[in-house]
Amino acid sequence: MSKTVFVCQACGAVSRKWQGQCGDCGEWNCISEQKAPATRLRGKSASKVSAALATQPITAVGREAHQRRSTAIEELDRVLGGGLVPASAVLMGGAPGIGKSTLLLQASCQLSRGQRVLYITGEESVEQVRLRAERINALHDNLTIAAGIELEAMLETITSLRPQVVVVDSIQTTVSNGLTSAPGTVSQVRDCAAALIQSAKQMGHAVILVGHVTKEGALAGPRVLEHMVDCVLYFEGDRGHAHRMLRAVKNRFGPAGEVGIFEMSDAGLQGVRDASRLFLHERSEEMAGSVVLACMEGTRPLLVEVQALAAPTVYATPKRSAVGIDPNRVAMLMAILERRIGLPLAQHDVYINVVGGVRVVEPAADLAVVMAVISAWRDQPPLAKTALFGEVGLTGEVRPVSQPEARVRELASLGFSRVLLPKANRDRVAKADIRLRDSGEAVRMLPAATVADAVQGILR
Repeated sequence: MSKTVFVCQACGAVSRKWQGQCGDCGEWNCISEQKAPATRLRGKSASKVSAALATQPITAVGREAHQRRSTAIEELDRVLGGGLVPASAVLMGGAPGIGKSTLLLQASCQLSRGQRVLYITGEESVEQVRLRAERINALHDNLTIAAGIELEAMLETITSLRPQVVVVDSIQTTVSNGLTSAPGTVSQVRDCAAALIQSAKQMGHAVILVGHVTKEGALAGPRVLEHMVDCVLYFEGDRGHAHRMLRAVKNRFGPAGEVGIFEMSDAGLQGVRDASRLFLHERSEEMAGSVVLACMEGTRPLLVEVQALAAPTVYATPKRSAVGIDPNRVAMLMAILERRIGLPLAQHDVYINVVGGVRVVEPAADLAVVMAVISAWRDQPPLAKTALFGEVGLTGEVRPVSQPEARVRELASLGFSRVLLPKANRDRVAKADIRLRDSGEAVRMLPAATVADAVQGILR
């Protein structure tokens, strides 16, 4: 009679009996029953002698002979740090239907123009992949596709074909015959990913793994999966909007936090170079509660519109709702406005929205949220051609942020003649001598040391 164990699908912890909550990670309803794997003793009976590791001075290690492989998709290359590195492992996650398979099929077609690419699909048939490839014009003779979920068959195919790039869609459907657990479990995902990554390191090809996400938006499977790969990419976006954002959460070969912006069309995902103009395309300058924020996504400055609305509440506790920004930070900023500015928000619901489905994570958005709420409360629109950025402290001070010059240059390129910025950033921006592209005039700076200073500088 085979023994069974209970394995947590969130962290991989093993227990001898079922329980509702995992004792290691604290997750609920994540423990499933599996057959206990056969154990192999690693004692004196095992092989005593192992080959010693080859050592050499780090100065004697030669530089990488192969250069990065460009995907010919500018936004994807930006997120990867300049292109696909040979023998690297990339993990791409995102919500269902957001465009992961479409983008990777486009990239595979571009990469196959100078090398052999193997696309392994575990969720679709080869006929279904061919239909999508025809729709997005991603057909090439060097692009080889195969359908299957068995790990051993994948490794045998890779060994015989010797491709330069391998795409596995997806890692959650891959199973190993050496394990008795079901597809998508912690052991299957961990061991299959480890085998595919080891094959890439030994044979020198790049491997791209597609990962599913949970309802919370995190990658499904063990957390160790993100540590095993070299690069972790997240697809973000709202299905109600045509554009998508690809964010690098981890990258061993480039800057983490870099963002690529795409627009979904009938021909697939198209890269967007001038993303700031796209997000501000339909903005009206004469509306109260609307401000322009200059934020940084990795090394890329991005202009987005932040809107606020304050309405009398019908509940005992006022509501604080935020889309595109951390709700906890919005609640903190509302408390700052009540305590430091005297804005009576205790009887009002406050709604914050970052237009276009963009998600802003940096603290430099604090000043935009604060000024949008004040503008909406007073029903006073901000000055025309004015944008802002800055972090707000609990005492009401406006704190400096990183890369102010890049933010102001992006504002000047789109015709914004005034910028409300932290007082501590003024000298750095003044030394850069940034001027408007059309008139050549210098951008007017409105430095603010506190939120009270910012109110006097931006509202009409």
